[in-house]
Amino acid sequence: MEANSFLSSALLVGAGGFVGSVLRFGLGGLVQRAFGFPGFPFGTLTVNVLGCLLIGAFAGFVESRQLVATQLRTFALIGVLGGFTTFSTFGFDTFSMIREGEALRAGANVLVSVALGLLCVWLGYSVMNPR
Repeated sequence: MEANSFLSSALLVGAGGFVGSVLRFGLGGLVQRAFGFPGFPFGTLTVNVLGCLLIGAFAGFVESRQLVATQLRTFALIGVLGGFTTFSTFGFDTFSMIREGEALRAGANVLVSVALGLLCVWLGYSVMNPR
């Protein structure tokens, strides 16, 4: 990849990552305050599952229609949705639960996040790319 193309892509990813990270921060905090209780990361779970659904739907749409420019895919998939989905936070939350002796909660977080995430990627992809 030439330097100019790399820089353009990096700027698209960075700008999208900013948007996705701000959305993650806002939505995750809102859900945690509204529905969560101390000790379980409902905000992170919500963002991860929604992010998986959105990335599946967008990828399914893009693949089935071939209408989306490479720059928009880079911005949306890698930038916005990459910044929005929070598996690093998921890992830290789970690690913190284990460290605090809450292995059952940690296991539940892993199981629910991964199972619902994969289900939502499949659902989003299937809806948008019904082949």
